[in-house]
Amino acid sequence: MDYAGRMAYEGVTILDPRLHSVLQPDAVLERLCTGAAWSEGPVWLDRAETLVWSDIPNNRMLAWNERRGRSTFRQPSHFSNGNTIDREGRLVTCEHGRRCVSRTGHDGTVEILVDRYQGRRLNSPNDVVVKSDGTIWFTDPSYGIMSDREGHAAPSELDDRCYVFCFDPAAGALRIVEDSFAKPNGLAFSPDERRLYVSDTSASHDPDGFHHLRCFDVLSGHRLANGRVFAVVDPGLPDGFRVDVEGRLYVSAEDGIHVYAADATPLGKIAVPERTGNCAWGGAARDTLYIAASTSLYRIRLATHGATRPHV
Repeated sequence: MDYAGRMAYEGVTILDPRLHSVLQPDAVLERLCTGAAWSEGPVWLDRAETLVWSDIPNNRMLAWNERRGRSTFRQPSHFSNGNTIDREGRLVTCEHGRRCVSRTGHDGTVEILVDRYQGRRLNSPNDVVVKSDGTIWFTDPSYGIMSDREGHAAPSELDDRCYVFCFDPAAGALRIVEDSFAKPNGLAFSPDERRLYVSDTSASHDPDGFHHLRCFDVLSGHRLANGRVFAVVDPGLPDGFRVDVEGRLYVSAEDGIHVYAADATPLGKIAVPERTGNCAWGGAARDTLYIAASTSLYRIRLATHGATRPHV
């Protein structure tokens, strides 16, 4: 079933008065469509004025447009997960099935950018961001090779290690930038790119695992330093998240979107009636937060804007 509906929105929990500057007084949470198995990796495509996201277990990518509603963007999608756009506005996608990061050209051609580290296959690239210098940063947990539900069951070729990678498409060089994660998942840069946030969601399969975000200082030469825990997310897991122009983080959780100030203070929660997987800024003004949540796609307009686009 594909159902769209508006609901009077009162589901905001204020934990810090600074959240008021984010909220529109007449905001409503809209469910734009439903019918997915597990929604992830939303990204706004400016040229098409369309939101694209992954329905991982159904091996497809979906699209939503104000005029046309929901449609199928790509099927099969090689069990795509995270998506972003590069500096030229091209779609960059993490694929569990081909264990790679791919790029879709403006003519629709899809090419594999990277699928191996030192000759060994990646695990299953999960989420991805593009820095202003054109480098592609992505996480590589093993979720896509743990079963056939979101990829293809297979052994790890990276000694069961899960890394955060940086790929330079100009040089064709792939390097590990962080190796201390159990299950690295979502990631995002601060607006000035001096910080990189990365979530660890190992509690998904380990009751003693992590459900937190870590923050790193970004140094020259694509290096990270001073890793520290930024926030512990409860209930649920901080699967994916995005940052606004003021450096606030909008983090997925079991009960909706948790909002944090750049100083790690929890500002409040935007309730969503399904477990959220990820979110993305969209619309012409980038003031609309699109939320991929379990079976459905939601949106809410806020009194802020997404961090500066990484493309020109």
